[in-house]
Amino acid sequence: MRPAGPIALLALLAALIAGCDSGAPAELAPTGAVSPGAGLVPVPVAGVAHTVNLPEGWTAAVYARVPKARFLLALPDGSVLVSQPNAGTVARVPAGGGAAATYLSGLDRPHDMVLATVGGRQWIYVSAADQVVRYPYVAGAGTAGAAEVVVDGLPDDSLPELHGTYGHVLKNIAVDGDSLYVAIASTCNACASDTTSDPIRGAIYRWDAAGHNANRALVARGLRNAEGLAIAPGTHDLWVVVNNRDNIIDPATGKKDTAYVDNHPPEEFIRIRQGAFYGWPFCNPDPSGGLRDMPYQRDYELNREGAAADCAAATPVDLGIQAHSAPLGLTFVPDLGAVVALHGSWNRSKPTGYKVINFPWVDGRPGDQHDLATGFIGSDSPWARPVDIARLPDGSLLVSDDLGGLVFRFTPPPG
Repeated sequence: MRPAGPIALLALLAALIAGCDSGAPAELAPTGAVSPGAGLVPVPVAGVAHTVNLPEGWTAAVYARVPKARFLLALPDGSVLVSQPNAGTVARVPAGGGAAATYLSGLDRPHDMVLATVGGRQWIYVSAADQVVRYPYVAGAGTAGAAEVVVDGLPDDSLPELHGTYGHVLKNIAVDGDSLYVAIASTCNACASDTTSDPIRGAIYRWDAAGHNANRALVARGLRNAEGLAIAPGTHDLWVVVNNRDNIIDPATGKKDTAYVDNHPPEEFIRIRQGAFYGWPFCNPDPSGGLRDMPYQRDYELNREGAAADCAAATPVDLGIQAHSAPLGLTFVPDLGAVVALHGSWNRSKPTGYKVINFPWVDGRPGDQHDLATGFIGSDSPWARPVDIARLPDGSLLVSDDLGGLVFRFTPPPG
C-alpha cells in the first residue's frame, strides 16, 4: 500500500518505565495497537505526550524496549534480533514482542545482520568493527551457536595512524548468493588519506560469503559512509544509502555559509556499480539540476583545481535525499518499495530527518520520496531517532530507535 491520502495522528504517551536507565532491557509487555486519534502507548521518554504521524488507517505500538537499539533482523521463527554496538551485544526479542534477552556477546561493536542461505545452510551474518562472523540459524534458539569468522582484519580504531579515532567504524553488510558485501566507511569527514589506505576506506568490498577471508575485491569507492546495504528483490542489484560530508565550503564564495551548508551536499541513494567512483572526498553531488542522476562539482578544500579527481568522470548519483538527514537502515518492502530510516541532522540550522520515508519502486528505480512515519522531533529536540526497519510476516514494520531505546511496530490496515 502506497502511503498517500490524509495522515492519521496516533497519540503516544511518554510514560517513564521503571528501570529504563538501568542499561538492561526492562520488562515491557507488548501493547495493543493504537487506533487513529485514540489510545496511548507507554514509551520511556521524559514523561510528556508525543505524537507520531502515519498514513491513514495504520496503527502503532511499542514492540520492545532495547537500550541503544540499532539494526534489526526478523527471523523465520518470529523472533527479532537487535544489535547494540555500545554494549557489544545482540539482543533477541521473542515472537510477538516483549522483553529482550542477550542472544550473543563478545563481539566488538556488532552492528548489521543478515540472514542468508550459503552452502545449502541458513546463516546469521553479523558485522563487527573488525570482522564479519556468522552463526548457524536454529529456529527457536535463544542464544547463538558457535561463531565462524568470515572476514577478519577489517580496519578499526586500533590502526596506529588513527590514534584511536575512527569516525565511522561500524560496518554494514549484505549477502547475495555466494558474495558478501562489506561497507568500509571513512575515518573522517573529508580526508584524502582514506583513499590511499589498504583496504581503501569510504568503499565497498566483496568477499566469499563462505568465509576464510577469500577473494577480496574492491567493488566501488568514493562512498563516505554507506549504510543500509540491501539487494533489490528479484535482482542482484546492491543499493545503499550514504551519509555525506558535513561543513562543506561553498565553492562560489570560499566560505562556510549556513544556507549552503544546510543543503549541501545531498545524502545519496545509489545502486552500486562495479568499479564505480562516487566522488568522496574530492567531488560532491550537485543538486542544482534536481536530485536525480546528480553530477558532481569539485570539493573546494580537497580538489579545487581538479587535480585530485576528475569529477566529470564520477558515476552520477541515482537519487538524492535532503542533506544531513543521515539515512541509516534500508529495507525493501512489498507495495512500499524502498523504506529508509532517517536518523536526523546535527549540523543544520533547521533540523531535518528524524523520520521514516519510502520510495515506491518504478521500473527498477526509486520513485518519488514519501513520508511514512514522522513526528519524532518536537520544537526543541527529538524524542526518538529512527535507525533501521524490519518487516514482519503480517506486513507490519518494526522501527528501531537508539535514542529512546525502543522498537516500534507500525501496522498497515488490513488488505
